[in-house]
Amino acid sequence: MARATLGFPPPTSYFRQVSHLHRPTPPSAYHVSSSAATMAHHHPSLEILGGAKDTFLPSLPSLTRPYNPFPVFAWNRHVETIFAAFFRSTPDIKLRRECLRTQDDGSVSLDWVPGDDCVLPAHAPLLILLPGLTGGSDDSYVRHMLIRARNRGWRVVVFNSRGCGGSPVTTPQFYSASFLGDICEVVDHVGGRYPEANLYAVGWSLGANILVRYLGQESDTCRLSGAVSLCNPFNLVIADEDFHKGFNNVYDKALSYALCKIFKKHALLFEDIGGEYNIPLAANAKSVRDFDEGLTRVSFGFKSADDYYSNSSSSDSIKNVCTPLLCIQAANDPIAPNRGIPRGDIQDNPNCMLIVTPQGGHLGWVAGAEAPFGCPWTDPTVMDFLDHLEMGKSNGLPCTGDLENVQQRSENLPLLEVS
Repeated sequence: MARATLGFPPPTSYFRQVSHLHRPTPPSAYHVSSSAATMAHHHPSLEILGGAKDTFLPSLPSLTRPYNPFPVFAWNRHVETIFAAFFRSTPDIKLRRECLRTQDDGSVSLDWVPGDDCVLPAHAPLLILLPGLTGGSDDSYVRHMLIRARNRGWRVVVFNSRGCGGSPVTTPQFYSASFLGDICEVVDHVGGRYPEANLYAVGWSLGANILVRYLGQESDTCRLSGAVSLCNPFNLVIADEDFHKGFNNVYDKALSYALCKIFKKHALLFEDIGGEYNIPLAANAKSVRDFDEGLTRVSFGFKSADDYYSNSSSSDSIKNVCTPLLCIQAANDPIAPNRGIPRGDIQDNPNCMLIVTPQGGHLGWVAGAEAPFGCPWTDPTVMDFLDHLEMGKSNGLPCTGDLENVQQRSENLPLLEVS
């Protein structure tokens, strides 16, 4: 969905940056003392579970406070979703684009903060951001996360998928929930450019589904040191069922319109493609399912849209994840249904933790100190989690002191330039 900006500037504290961080030993394993595990607790307004709960919960002190949604907008999940999509402030940051040619002659775009190589050391942690369906580096939730990570001394890059965020389409193939070739190449590319850095990733919605599937595929050979999944639909069959109910049809039409708009810009690539493709159906899709039936499922070798959804769900990948993973969902998310969350597999996996907020809508989370126009409630928790992993405390005790050190190191550094 489109993200509009009202021109509200983010807080000035956003624009401090860190020029260097001590590079810790990569956290290949985490240990929590029995006393720390006993002390770990959270506010009852939040559902928190997972095999890594006792490991990670002590490093997230904000979770001891209640989830307090902004009262004007959070009374209804659709109101919150739409408000966040169109009225959340969008930091106006200059980004430098790099077009990456993939092995199949496709193209993706990587957006970096200009000048980071001059102010950040080679070993600064590197965060890859994966937006949702049709999303890109212009989306408000992406930019808020970019700003927050950058100001803690992280090098950040936004991964714009084929056709998204102005990224060109150079072959008759878009991206999909099933295709992991592009994320594999992006991780290898940025890891090769910064071999001294630990790599991390944050994904939203479809980007989260792709990220979790990548973690499961790579399993114990994954190059990422940690990851965060936000508003992940997890089970695409269930998500598709709910997508056609009631007010959800509004989102379905909006996303299908965005997909058709991208397709029509590159329609000549598909002019004589033939085969099972139904180009008229894709070009005039009235639903995401129409687009997937006419184009996506054929491009990636599936027999039907149902076959595509059932074989592209990240819920099946959780059990194979060996990378520290934080999943955050909203219980009332209209697009990523609560009933599709693979709670059992998350509970059984010693590398995973799940947070479910009572409200939040989809990509909303209009709550916290910066509500209603500032960053989502999730952003501070995400950064606390990532900072905890990067600091690499071998005993896994709460990292409040570490975060204070990060803040102190940012005091004497130049402001991040925005326009």
